[in-house]
Amino acid sequence: MSLQSHGPAPCDDADGHLVTAGPLTPPPDVAGTPADEKALRHSVAEDVQGMVLAMLVASLGLAIFAKGGLMIGGMAGMAFLLHYSMGWNFGLVFVLVNLPFYWVAVRRMGWEFTLKTFAAVTACGLLTDMLPRWADFSHIAPLYSALVGGALSGLGILFFIRHRASLGGIGILAVYLQRTRGWSAGKVQMSFDACLMVAAFFVLSPSKVMYSAIGAVVLSLVLMFNHRPGRYMGV
Repeated sequence: MSLQSHGPAPCDDADGHLVTAGPLTPPPDVAGTPADEKALRHSVAEDVQGMVLAMLVASLGLAIFAKGGLMIGGMAGMAFLLHYSMGWNFGLVFVLVNLPFYWVAVRRMGWEFTLKTFAAVTACGLLTDMLPRWADFSHIAPLYSALVGGALSGLGILFFIRHRASLGGIGILAVYLQRTRGWSAGKVQMSFDACLMVAAFFVLSPSKVMYSAIGAVVLSLVLMFNHRPGRYMGV
């Protein structure tokens, strides 16, 4: 005699990934109903506090990277490279290099995601530039900068994701190419970051590039361990 499970059966999510039932999975009789969707969706107040916390945490991580003379992947890394090589303002460059990606965000993720992402990029760019005026560090060891900067930046990005936003950049394009061309978003992101790290050798010392790579790995691990489809139901 076989035992039958009374829990909800595995199903496919919007991207075709298999999602099994978890502790936050709603019961079958209410799943997918308007009441269920309303209960799981973030309120305006929850979105505001989540976005503010994400901006504070992510910008602190980026400021620690900057103080250590390091960089990370994505368009933030591109902005860091231009900041270090040309002396341009990081916040302004960070906003400008993300502009071409917003039309992709509007088409694939909608206006809510795009506007939140624009606010996140702009606020984090400004806060990263302003933080040294409010809380200056006399010295930060490169390894500490890589570990703590990567962890805080990863947490900030995680908060943004959970409130339908991002820090913009190549991640948006990677998701677009995955959905339209079938390219792996992870591989697209990794390829771009690898090219960015190679370019960094022309701007930073080899040791700074190595520490920057460590920071990028820490950031990726934070997202890998904490952002899994089906585990976080609030949107």
